[in-house]
Amino acid sequence: MSKASADKPRVILNCAVLTISDSRTADDDTSGDYLAASLQADGHRCARRALSQGNLYQIRQIVSDWIADENIQIIITNGGTGFTHQKSTAAAITPLLDMSIAGFGELFRHLSYLEIGTSSLQSDAFAGSANDTLIFCVPGSTNACKTAWEGIIRQQLDSTHRPCNFGTHYQAR
Repeated sequence: MSKASADKPRVILNCAVLTISDSRTADDDTSGDYLAASLQADGHRCARRALSQGNLYQIRQIVSDWIADENIQIIITNGGTGFTHQKSTAAAITPLLDMSIAGFGELFRHLSYLEIGTSSLQSDAFAGSANDTLIFCVPGSTNACKTAWEGIIRQQLDSTHRPCNFGTHYQAR
């Protein structure tokens, strides 16, 4: 399905990864580690990394700071999107968005459904943009991060992916 255009230059993006979890630490953040390593393996820079325990205002502060940082083009959060009482990612981040990308959540749940069946409906994965920064919010399990990265985000950050991608829209300002 992926089509790449070899004659187009590859855009390197500055990215930030936020893990939202009340049980993970920097020592066992396998999902954040996976996302940061995947970004770097594809030639992008993981310029910022943080971990939040899920406090709505702490999440909002971290993401707001990254949105305001002219050197960050992409933010990927993991965690806080499931059907639990601790779910806080959407409440923290959606008020910050200038635009939603509805197709991301729909496509993520479709890919997830192919892997885990109807349990996929409990995911509130979403994406949007704010202040010319692209934001992806995915579940916190490493498998869900792999589904999002391999099935959607990787291609969309690849500026050579055709017919369209986000990489060319969010290249260095």
